[in-house]
Amino acid sequence: MPDFFTAADGALLAYSDEGEGLPLLCLPGLTRTRADFDYLLPHLPPCRVIRMDYRGRGDSAWTGAQSYTVPQEAQDVIALLNHLGLGKVAVLGTSRGGLIGMVLAVLAKDRLLGLCLNDVGPVIERAGLERIFDYVGRNPAAKSLEDMAARLARGNPGFEGVSAARWQSEAQHHYITTETGLKINYDPALREAFLAAFQGPAAGAWPLFDALAGLPLALIRGANTDLLSVETVAEMQRRRPDMIYAEVPGRAHVPFLDEPESLAAVAAFLGAVA
Repeated sequence: MPDFFTAADGALLAYSDEGEGLPLLCLPGLTRTRADFDYLLPHLPPCRVIRMDYRGRGDSAWTGAQSYTVPQEAQDVIALLNHLGLGKVAVLGTSRGGLIGMVLAVLAKDRLLGLCLNDVGPVIERAGLERIFDYVGRNPAAKSLEDMAARLARGNPGFEGVSAARWQSEAQHHYITTETGLKINYDPALREAFLAAFQGPAAGAWPLFDALAGLPLALIRGANTDLLSVETVAEMQRRRPDMIYAEVPGRAHVPFLDEPESLAAVAAFLGAVA
């Protein structure tokens, strides 16, 4: 069961806090929850792992489309750190979580020990966004977790060699079984917020990336991702030659984080932070 804290606007937000040692804050993807990091946890060295459900996701309160923004979620992260009495944390951010990590480098750099990005950077490719537009905020047609697992396997050709058991686990992580079929485990209003955030010409976030100067930095990229281009990665490496980098073969958006390449990058990142 999660613990809860109260955000500045009174929203009750869920988190988990386990282990001891270096504090590692794990921030999930757009529609995801604390479960995003279940596959990684058994492989981590001893450390204090803090995970949260953003507002509108998982066990956290639904607070409406206007509040489902990266700046608001970054403020919620700061509120969680204050609630826990944590001065500095290392951050591992999957997709949306990585964007929040970059915003934190502007809002509260003194709270960061470093940032590890999972398949996200300062430029998000339109093709990847349009794929997300197709499904965000919509309940699936699948009527059972078994059906959903099979659909995930068929609908994610960029993921190679993934077991049926893993797809079953993914279905359990992201969908709720009801009498009328499966439902998403987040507020459908997230769709409205997400579409609004990406109206008009694409805007890069290079100033946010550059704000990470001086902090340990790592990047994990799925070799088949449609969200993070090789050109963006090259520019990230040019700006930060010291950035730890791993490309994960047979993975699209996003790597599960228990692949050998992912684990090596996370280990190197934690070593650099420590």
